[in-house]
Amino acid sequence: MKKIILLIGAVCLTLPLFAQVRGKINIPNLNGYVTLKCDFHMHTVFSDGSVWPTVRIDEAFREGLDAIAITDHIEYRPNKEIVIASHNRSYELARGLALARGIMLIKGSEITREMPPGHSNAIFLTDSEPLDTPDYMDAFAAAKAQNAFIFWNHPCWDSQQPDTTLWFAEHTKLLEQGLMQGIEVVNSGQYCPEAHRWSLEKNLTMLSNSDSHAPIPNFTPGKHRPMTLVFARSTTTEAIHEALIDRRTAVYNDDFIIGQEKFLKELFENALEIKVEKTDNAVRITFINKSDLTFNLKKTQHDARLVYFRDYTIVPNGTHTITVRLQDGVTGGDVNFEVENFLVRPNEGLKYTVKI
Repeated sequence: MKKIILLIGAVCLTLPLFAQVRGKINIPNLNGYVTLKCDFHMHTVFSDGSVWPTVRIDEAFREGLDAIAITDHIEYRPNKEIVIASHNRSYELARGLALARGIMLIKGSEITREMPPGHSNAIFLTDSEPLDTPDYMDAFAAAKAQNAFIFWNHPCWDSQQPDTTLWFAEHTKLLEQGLMQGIEVVNSGQYCPEAHRWSLEKNLTMLSNSDSHAPIPNFTPGKHRPMTLVFARSTTTEAIHEALIDRRTAVYNDDFIIGQEKFLKELFENALEIKVEKTDNAVRITFINKSDLTFNLKKTQHDARLVYFRDYTIVPNGTHTITVRLQDGVTGGDVNFEVENFLVRPNEGLKYTVKI
């Protein structure tokens, strides 16, 4: 009875929210690419989630996402005695509202196994049913046969790896056979440095997803769910798929951006307009932040005759001016700093220089 009441409540949440306004997350595009905000891991009542599929569309619309994938578990369906349907049903129910709301909906499923290999998502499926097979390698092969993009979920999840985070021989086998193309560096807000390191060492696409089971709340201004930034050639699902294969992504979690150095440097430069004004004994550097991103700067090694901030934060959509004092006759030089919340490697921020 309790399950039935919960499911009725979930259905009630699908009533149209006519007053809902689409949110906006202002993150700059890269040169030649549009920056798309995506979440490729979430659940509904068709596995172990507590919401109806259309609720996931409303949440994405409200927050300003461009694309989502509903990835209900193949093997774990605690509501299956009440919700009797194929593995494709959650996608089918959400598809109409996604089209109406302008949200790109990608068909996906979660292959749910013990460690190793653990849990993985296959997205861009055409049919989830063939993944329902006893041998996990057969499930991965069925996804690959559909040209799916497959990634390892939450490698740091302590329920499956309670003491340490390990890469197993099974993961090497999946990688070598083209059955693992990405890895969640962030899941549900938890950063996994091992996954970050593996993504760089093994050329895996970096992902950040909410893995939501319950309703996603209305966030206060400046807050957001974990999401994957996809640098796509166009605003289409085909372009998202191509970008994921080509590893053109970054992780967006709280105030942190995690990704390849070339992408983070371009994000930094496209988000900020930097103006330099010299006086007799000082230089004024003005940062105009045209984005919703935060930048935490920390001074690094530099000419000691240039005296400037130790730590500095550039807040979203603000104008910030710092003064660099020129001492002992120096007339210019390099203002060096690390963007501490733009991680290019585990615990290492983006290095940047403003020449004055």
